[in-house]
Amino acid sequence: MTVGVQLPVVWAVVLVVTALWNLLIWPRFLQRVAKDPRARDAAGRRTRFYTVHAVLVGVSLLLALAVGVLGVVALV
Repeated sequence: MTVGVQLPVVWAVVLVVTALWNLLIWPRFLQRVAKDPRARDAAGRRTRFYTVHAVLVGVSLLLALAVGVLGVVALV
């Protein structure tokens, strides 16, 4: 027997809103990082500055997706 996620509706909505917020904000942040002069070296290659921020954004988006799924599952 499988038991669904039991979470108050308010908290489920908070999770979904948090996920949507992160999915909206982080890609925009990465666009700003890509335009930053520290993102590329003199030869035009991406620097560690860009790579670190790209990993940060990637992890944050994965966490946002997980939080969003939890919120939706709790609402259903």
